[in-house]
Amino acid sequence: MKLIQLILLTALLATLVSYFRWFRKPALDKVLVVGVGLAGMVFVIFPDSTTRIAGWLGVGRGADLLFYIAIVALTYLVLLLYSKIKKLESRVTELVRRQALLEAGRENPSGEVRP
Repeated sequence: MKLIQLILLTALLATLVSYFRWFRKPALDKVLVVGVGLAGMVFVIFPDSTTRIAGWLGVGRGADLLFYIAIVALTYLVLLLYSKIKKLESRVTELVRRQALLEAGRENPSGEVRP
């Protein structure tokens, strides 16, 4: 086993362990993460397998195939994070509006705040 394979396997295992340690996700997400992690480990241990899969799919090299998959996955993740940020922004806006209305309701006409 080459040094880079050992480094990549260690990084993949550390990623899987940290995912299960710090994130509580639904079962489907866990299965997906384990599947991607195992596929990554297989591709690290058997790098020629990516070239064979790429040939079946009409891509020249295995590295190119992995690059294309990474682009699609990262695009998906960016869009997912963007949608979550937009939802959080709207929730914060709603909470700020409610808080402002509550504080406005506690003021009397002279401008003093009631306890």
